[in-house]
Amino acid sequence: MSIFVEIDHVDRTFSLPDGGQYIALKNIELKIQKGEFVSLVGHSGCGKSTLLNILAGLDQPSQGGVILEGRQVTSPGPDRMVVFQNYSLLPWLTVRENIALAVDEVMSHLPKGERRGIIEHHIDLVGLRAASDKRPTQISGGMKQRVAIARALAIRPKLLLLDEPFGALDALTRGGLQEQLMRICEESQVTCVMVTHDVDEALLLSDRVVLLTNGPEAHIGQMIEVPFPRPRSRMDVVNHPNYYSLRGEIVYFLNQQKRAKQRRAQPAVAIASNGLEKVNLDLGFIPLTDCAPLVVAKEKGFFEKHGLTQVTLNREPSWKAIAEGIGSGRLDAAQMVAGMPLGLTLGMNGRPRLPVVTAMTLSRNGNAIILSKSFLDEGVRSLSDFKEAIARTPDRTHTLGVVHGSSMHNLMLRYWLASGGIDPDRDVGLVVIPPAQMISNLKTGNIDGYSAGEPWNSRAIQEGLGYAIQVDSEILPEHTEKVLGVREDWANRYPETHLALVKALLEACDYCDDRRNREEILELLCQPDYVGADPMHTRPGFLDPYDRGMGEDPQLILNYNQFSVRKTNYPDEVEALWTLTQMARWGIVPFPRNWIEVLDRTRRIDVFGQAAREVGLLDIGRDRNPLHLFDESTFDPDHPIDYLKSFAIKRDVQIEEIALDQLTSVS
Repeated sequence: MSIFVEIDHVDRTFSLPDGGQYIALKNIELKIQKGEFVSLVGHSGCGKSTLLNILAGLDQPSQGGVILEGRQVTSPGPDRMVVFQNYSLLPWLTVRENIALAVDEVMSHLPKGERRGIIEHHIDLVGLRAASDKRPTQISGGMKQRVAIARALAIRPKLLLLDEPFGALDALTRGGLQEQLMRICEESQVTCVMVTHDVDEALLLSDRVVLLTNGPEAHIGQMIEVPFPRPRSRMDVVNHPNYYSLRGEIVYFLNQQKRAKQRRAQPAVAIASNGLEKVNLDLGFIPLTDCAPLVVAKEKGFFEKHGLTQVTLNREPSWKAIAEGIGSGRLDAAQMVAGMPLGLTLGMNGRPRLPVVTAMTLSRNGNAIILSKSFLDEGVRSLSDFKEAIARTPDRTHTLGVVHGSSMHNLMLRYWLASGGIDPDRDVGLVVIPPAQMISNLKTGNIDGYSAGEPWNSRAIQEGLGYAIQVDSEILPEHTEKVLGVREDWANRYPETHLALVKALLEACDYCDDRRNREEILELLCQPDYVGADPMHTRPGFLDPYDRGMGEDPQLILNYNQFSVRKTNYPDEVEALWTLTQMARWGIVPFPRNWIEVLDRTRRIDVFGQAAREVGLLDIGRDRNPLHLFDESTFDPDHPIDYLKSFAIKRDVQIEEIALDQLTSVS
C-alpha cells in the first residue's frame, strides 16, 4: 500500500519573550496509509494539537515538512478539514446553512442542485434531518459536533483532522458520536488523524495509536497497531482478547511519561569561568582506532574552542577500568561501548545500579569477528562451516574473546553465533579480554578467536594469526559502536560543561569523517600516548581497502569507521532498544518493562540537539524504522518483548519494572 501522508522529520520551535526558544516537537517521522485512522495520544503539552495544525497547514514546521499525495503542505486547503473541540459553527446560520457555507465555497464549480444534494446527504449522514433548520443555540453539544463533522465531510476532504472532537461531551453522547464517526469513515474511506486523551476512544476508532513523549522536544515514543477487524462495534472491541493488553500498554506508556515529568528538575548551575562550571576534565578512552574523535578534539583544539581549557585524555587498560573510573568519579566522561550506559544504569550482572547518560554516539561500525588461521586451513569460511568444525570436536571447548559484556562485540558475536544454531554459552566459551590483549591470547592458543575493534583485527590478519570471517557492519549495518558516557549526577551538576564537551566532540567527529583529514588523523592515533600502533595495522578500513585474510583481494568497505555521516551522532532510541533486548537475551540485565522511561533517561537527546544547533550541524535524528539484520530477521521497536521472546536460543529472560525514582548516582 502506498504512502498517503508523510510527516518527514518535523520540528516545531517557538520563540520565547526572553529571546530563548521552546522546542515543542522534535524529529516527528510518520507515514500514514490511505484510509487509515491514526490517533495521537500523549499528556497535555506534548504537541499533539501543534502537529495537527501543521498537518492542516494552519502552522508551519521549523524543520522538515508534510507531504500529502506527493505534494508538500504549506497552507490550509480543502483537501484537509479540521473538526475542533469547540464546534466552530456560525451562530446566526442554521445547520443546513453552516454545511452549505463550506460546500458552496469549495464546490462552486458544481451546479446548484448538485451542491444542494450533497448538503442534504450529509445532513442525513449525521442524523440531523429534524434539526436542519435550527441554529446552533437551539441544538445540543452533540448535535453541534455532528454539524461540524458533516461540514468537514461534505467537501470530500482527502484528510480529516479531529482535535479532541468529543472531549467536551457527556459519556453517552460521546459514545454515540464515536460509533457514528466510525461508520461514516468506514463508508467513505476517508483518512483520519485524531488528537485524543481518551485511551478507549483511540482503541475503538484507530488502526494505529501514536504515543508522544512529554515536551519539550516531544517525539514519537511508541506506536501501537490496533488489530481489531472492521467493521467494529464497541462491544466487539471490548470483548476482543487483545483489548485489555493494548489498553494496558497505552496506559503504561502514559504513566511512564507522568513519572518522567515529575522527576525532571532544573539543576542548579554554578558558573566557574568561560561560562562553564568546570573546565578541567579527565576523559577516559581505550586505544582503538575509533577513539579518533577524542584525540582530534584534543590535538586540533576543539576542546579549547569551546572553553574546555584543561582536558586530559586518560588511556585506560580495559572497558572495566572505564566503568570503574566513571563510577568512582576519577573520570569526568569517557568513550564507552554502546551498551555501557544502559548496563551501568540497570546494574549489569547484578552490580549496584549507577545512572549513566549519553548525549551522543561517537562512532559506528569498525569491528570484525576474527578466527584463528587454523580454522581457515580446515576450510571454515562461513558460519555454517564453523558450526560443523565445532561438531567435529565435541570434546573440545572453543573459546572466543570479547571486550566487555555490554559491548557490541559481545552482543553481535552472540547474535551471529546463535543465528547459526550455536549457543554462545554452551557450544563455545566466551571470555572477557581487553582489546590490546587479544593478539597475545590468540598467539598462545588461549582463545580460538575474538571480536574486537581496530587495529587489533588487522594486526592479527597481517601477522598471519587469524582472519575476519565476518565484519560487524554486515550483521547490522551502521550500528552504534562507541558513545560518550557521563554519570547522570555529573551531567546535572555541570550542564554547560556537558554541552561544551558534546559540541567539541561533534565538531571533532565531523572532522574525522572528512577523508582528506584521515592521513593526518592516522599520524595522531599512532602516537604512543594514544593507540600507539603500527600505521600498517591501522590503515585497513580507516583509509585503505580491508583485507580479511582469506586469500581474496582487499575490499573497500564504505564507512568501515563512521564518525559523523548519515546522522551518526544522534543517540538513537531504536538501536539502543535493540541493544537492550540483546543484553536481556543473555541475562546481562533484566529487560525493563518501562523501557521507554529507561531509554529517555539514559539518552540526553536535548543536550545533543542543543549542541548540534549551536555548532551549525543537523540535529535531525535517524528514522524510527525497524532494523533489518543479516539473517533476514526484523526488529520492530514497538514490540521489543515479543521480539525478545521469539529467540530459540536465549537465557532465562527477566522482565521487570525498573524503579527509576529509587536510582541514585552513588558509586
